[in-house]
Amino acid sequence: MVDMGMLKIRTRFPPSPTGFLHIGGARTALFNWLFSRQQGGVFVLRIEDTDQVRSTDEATRAILEGLEWLGLDWDEGPFFQSQRTEIYRQFISDLLDQGKAYYCHCSPELLETKREKARAEGRKPKYDGTCREKNLGPGPQAVVRLKNPLTGSTGFNDLIRGPILFSNEEMDDLVLARSDGSPTYHLAVVVDDITMEITHIIRGDDHLNNTPRQIQIYKALGRPLPLFGHVPMILGPDKTRLSKRHGATSVLAYKEMGFLPQALVNYLVRLGWAHGDEEIFSRREMIEKFSLAQVGKSAGVFNQEKLLWLNSHYIKESDDRELAGLLAPFLQGKGFRDLDLDYVARCAATLKIRSKTLVEMADAADFYLKEEVDYQAEAVKKFFSPQAVPWMEAVVESLDYLGDWNEPALEIAIGRLIDRTGATMKQIAPPLRLALTGKTASPGLFEVMAALGQERTLKRLNRALIFIKGL
Repeated sequence: MVDMGMLKIRTRFPPSPTGFLHIGGARTALFNWLFSRQQGGVFVLRIEDTDQVRSTDEATRAILEGLEWLGLDWDEGPFFQSQRTEIYRQFISDLLDQGKAYYCHCSPELLETKREKARAEGRKPKYDGTCREKNLGPGPQAVVRLKNPLTGSTGFNDLIRGPILFSNEEMDDLVLARSDGSPTYHLAVVVDDITMEITHIIRGDDHLNNTPRQIQIYKALGRPLPLFGHVPMILGPDKTRLSKRHGATSVLAYKEMGFLPQALVNYLVRLGWAHGDEEIFSRREMIEKFSLAQVGKSAGVFNQEKLLWLNSHYIKESDDRELAGLLAPFLQGKGFRDLDLDYVARCAATLKIRSKTLVEMADAADFYLKEEVDYQAEAVKKFFSPQAVPWMEAVVESLDYLGDWNEPALEIAIGRLIDRTGATMKQIAPPLRLALTGKTASPGLFEVMAALGQERTLKRLNRALIFIKGL
């Protein structure tokens, strides 16, 4: 084992660029990031792109963008396995020289025949060691296999699950290099973790069965073992493994759906980890309080409603100007260009307590940004009557020379008008709201006026008066 007292803690996140960064991968990255940050360690990013057929530059960019959006900054990397082939070959050569590995000339067809026979006889379909002691050299179809111990067991103390033991008889002689000389996943991972001096391997429990195989490679190389921790998987609401049928699983899909990164990070950290009954954590609090000892052993269930609740909380708590910057791309996507972020911030301030996502907020902000609002037809029949004209003309007159344009001043001005004329807010508010927003439901009337500003407010009221008189 690695002596933790002697080494600086180093964790890693090694995504494969065959797809986007998904929720499960993001949580694994987060746990590694939090642990390294809390311990004053190093967080390494490694791109495992040895599958050249399925790996794409687009997926690599999406993974990096997803991590950056979540704020999971890395200290070293990204390193690419595709650029480290010579390093792997040297380690394979060392294992061959030491008699810890050997060339196997069994053809794929022969191996399949052996597997079928083993199944038919009720045995585990593992490699039978035909070439293990033949001292064969390289050949056209030859692969390199590790000499796995034939007896005994391989065990380790999992940081999350506790002691785990595997029988060596259940494992066969693992292929380390394919017939074209390229390294297999297990060899590349172990060599990377050794050369990058990784001390803690925190990953999903779908890798649990890989661990004893990789431990044997460490032992064959005579290298100290890192500490392993396997995080339970994430399930969908139906308690099956989270997948596309449960909705979006890509981190960037949640960005496009209008979720804030801090909300998704907060949700993911609680999906399998707990600190008492606390639900909401700032990034600083997560780093201070995170502990692998508090990561649960059972799978977490993904709950979209809880994520929406957290997102609405973070939207409400956001600084208005910061929120305007996050909202702007969604407004631009609706066709609004040349945005004044100060104005958007005023609008966002009136909408944020009513919005669960930035998409919802962008939809609700429509009336603020349109040059001319469209009036709801049913509302026109109900509220744009000739009787509304004198009240609206009186409001325009009252507001035309108003000095201070803010909610308290607007409320006082309208209150004085009501006192002077004997009108009621119930009479005045609906036609005013319809004139300003085109709708019958909106943020508070004085909030809307203050956000719109004096010029826009008066322009919309005058347009509504012309519209009513033309009916």
